[in-house]
Amino acid sequence: MASEAGPFIKSGGLGDVAGSLPKALMAQGVDVRVVMPKYNTIDVAKLEGIKEVAKFEVTLDWRKPVARVLELNNGNVPVYFIENDHYFSRGHLYGSGDDFERFAFFSKAAVAMLASIDFQADIIHFNDWQTGLGCVYLADIYRNFVFYENTKSLFTIHNLQYQGQFGRDILPQVGLNDGYFVNDKLEFHNTASYMKAGLTYSDYISTVSETYAQEIQTPSYSYGLDGMLKARSHQLIGIVNGIDYTENDPATDTRLFATYDTQNMAGKAINKAELQKQLGLPQRPDVPIFAIISRLVEQKGLDLISACMHELLQRDLQIVVLGTGSVQYEHLFWGTAHHHPQKLSANIMFDINLAQKIYAASDFFLMPSLFEPCGLGQLIAMRYGSLPIARKTGGLADTITHYDYNNGAGCGLLFEDYLASGLIWAVDEALSLYGDGNSEHFAVARKNAMSADFSWDASAKEYVKLYNQIKAKKV
Repeated sequence: MASEAGPFIKSGGLGDVAGSLPKALMAQGVDVRVVMPKYNTIDVAKLEGIKEVAKFEVTLDWRKPVARVLELNNGNVPVYFIENDHYFSRGHLYGSGDDFERFAFFSKAAVAMLASIDFQADIIHFNDWQTGLGCVYLADIYRNFVFYENTKSLFTIHNLQYQGQFGRDILPQVGLNDGYFVNDKLEFHNTASYMKAGLTYSDYISTVSETYAQEIQTPSYSYGLDGMLKARSHQLIGIVNGIDYTENDPATDTRLFATYDTQNMAGKAINKAELQKQLGLPQRPDVPIFAIISRLVEQKGLDLISACMHELLQRDLQIVVLGTGSVQYEHLFWGTAHHHPQKLSANIMFDINLAQKIYAASDFFLMPSLFEPCGLGQLIAMRYGSLPIARKTGGLADTITHYDYNNGAGCGLLFEDYLASGLIWAVDEALSLYGDGNSEHFAVARKNAMSADFSWDASAKEYVKLYNQIKAKKV
């Protein structure tokens, strides 16, 4: 159960995971179904063959909005959409004043749907704060019914920073009484927290990398929830995300200027030259391209890049930026590109086709995150032979190994302290590794990166082990 899922609609890593993991689970023999809202912004071409399979009322206080359940089953993972025009025909996913009600409705409808379609799930896998109340509804309402008495729950944290915090007065509006507004339930700094609901009422908790699972049990990364996460540490596990290796394959990707693989890298050089031409950068194969494909927000280390931008531009390099976000960072890149058009290309937008071209053309991928639950950008970059430069945190620490000149192992460059000087050090290490682009060590590191396996296969096996462990748990 997720508030977004590719390929239908996504705003970030949650949508990627909800779209890719179920396919890998199905390949492992799991009978898996996806449930998500039916937003009016979903491309209707992606919904061909959809049909109604259930319709029922959902009780929220005195209101009883209708949930229409639509099924799309085209031979892959069955996907169920919860339709209600009042809640999901907004032209956007998040940011409405009644998000507390929209996602309470979705969560409750998604749980109730199982009985309506007669699918008796062993485990409901909830994702992020938007589905947090679903854990409450399952534990305190639906498990009282025979149909759900053996149904367990897993709640996955994709980013603990976003917690879904609302005023105390919303509780009766989502069918919960004031007894839930206590410290060992939903109350969190005098708000009702949907994230805390998921953490409190789920049978198990997972997050998207092993290091992040440890980090969120400390005050620096927990946003105030370290106490309860430490208390539940025996039911907390980290499983690193993967990426879709069919969709992200430089040997077959039709969005590129030219395809390539580890046995024939000529196409990567073509991608670099063509991207430089398209973006108005000097066509120099001897100068490395450093890519930034990201939400332009503080979490992604943009304040570090801002602090050392002048110093970066003293180096012989090119920077290509793609993304949108905080105005201050958008203006930083726009302004820098205006004054240094030979050095930096600012593409303040998101375009998946351009993103793939940048991954394929770039030599290095900048990801100096303040924190990173898992990160997908570095995994895609490695797949396309762009070496990640990252801070050693969260999923970046779990997926990137610093290149070692002594044994030729490693696939990127890591720095530890969250300081601009650390980022500059890593960039200088990258420039030394690159040389003029023909360095033997650079070629080895690039091949290592492209050969690393971050497909969903291994992660899906870990989820299957966890599901079996949860299934065996006594309620």
